[in-house]
Amino acid sequence: MQSNIPLAERLRPKNLDDYIGQEHLVGKNAILRKSIDSGNIPSMIFWGPPGVGKTTLARIIATHSKRSFYTLSAVNSGVKDVREVFEKAEKQKFFNNPNPILFIDEIHRFNKSQQDSLLGAVESGTITLIGATTENPSFEVITPLLSRCQVYVLKHFEKNDLEKLIEKAISTDTYLKERKIVVKENEALLRFSGGDARKLLNILEIIVNSETAKQITITNKKVVEKLQENIAMYDKSGEQHFDIISAFIKSIRGSDPNAAVYWLARMLEGGEDIKFIARRMVILAAEDVGLANPNALLLATSCFQAVSMIGMPEARIILSETAIYLATSLKSNSSYQAIDAAIDLVKKTGDLPVPLHIRNAPTKLMKDLEYGKGYKYAHSYEGHFTDQQFLPEQLNGTRLYSPGENTKEADILKLMNRYWKDRYGY
Repeated sequence: MQSNIPLAERLRPKNLDDYIGQEHLVGKNAILRKSIDSGNIPSMIFWGPPGVGKTTLARIIATHSKRSFYTLSAVNSGVKDVREVFEKAEKQKFFNNPNPILFIDEIHRFNKSQQDSLLGAVESGTITLIGATTENPSFEVITPLLSRCQVYVLKHFEKNDLEKLIEKAISTDTYLKERKIVVKENEALLRFSGGDARKLLNILEIIVNSETAKQITITNKKVVEKLQENIAMYDKSGEQHFDIISAFIKSIRGSDPNAAVYWLARMLEGGEDIKFIARRMVILAAEDVGLANPNALLLATSCFQAVSMIGMPEARIILSETAIYLATSLKSNSSYQAIDAAIDLVKKTGDLPVPLHIRNAPTKLMKDLEYGKGYKYAHSYEGHFTDQQFLPEQLNGTRLYSPGENTKEADILKLMNRYWKDRYGY
């Protein structure tokens, strides 16, 4: 017998002891766990990919703190729905109850005026807001609201978390434990889930429901075959957001304009946020095209501004032009590698002193201490360059930026060889 309630819902944890994953937030002595245990619950934003427990954690917080729990989805709710919750919350004040929790899923889909409508109630403590988003809240949540909320980042489940979830499902679920399930191989289950617990449980349920035998042995081959047979069911939640944007970015990085516009079309037909697509191309322009074609970043930035003004359907043309331009540009990740190498070096070497000759000297005392003494003003020299030391003494001669193998950076390499032969000589 099958249940009408999805497996993911049947297994939804009711308390923190049953909650799997996010140890950095709810593990012993973790910051959010302490807040929950103390009952001092601030308004907060949960930022993370689908299926990592954002809604579940919000429900657990409400249960643990004995608060009323109201939930809205920003996809199909508006200011009217929000105000109705506020009215209910106001009435509860007369009974000396703790303020209720309002959970708004996909809060990034609320526009500015809708987010503005939350400010007064959050500020006054009428409600405690918990928002959930798959997008960077710094971009999608207005600053006044963001300043009133703690932001907690939820991560994809680790392999051991997903394995615990599989074991919990087949050993505790009323329906699954009757089927005598043996997981012989789990690699395909984990791979197709992509770190998404809900997707993992949906896949497991598809496999189990497709079998008629009392005993079921799950193998990688069986998972692949059943998902191909049930592709519509597998994708019923529409959670291809991360898979398709990954395919889009990798197609551009791999210089395939045909694949790039195909995946772009898939996202547009699926209703993806055009600003999200444009923003990812801005990142890619800097990370993957970089100094091989500096104009790429300018075009990608203009694309983001243009689609924000124009909207669909015309925005599709702007997005297509930018995607093709980026895909057909020469590629370099030298800037990306340089800053990561520099950050690693800073972590290893700590706060090394700034050389005296390039320190700022706004006061007489600083000048007496020889701040700025010996600094050579580059424009006073032939070619606007003179050899002097800019790194801390311990790092003198260090090379962090290595020009990529493309025509633009070949010219940069020649220039660096002329200036810094000790680091860029060839």
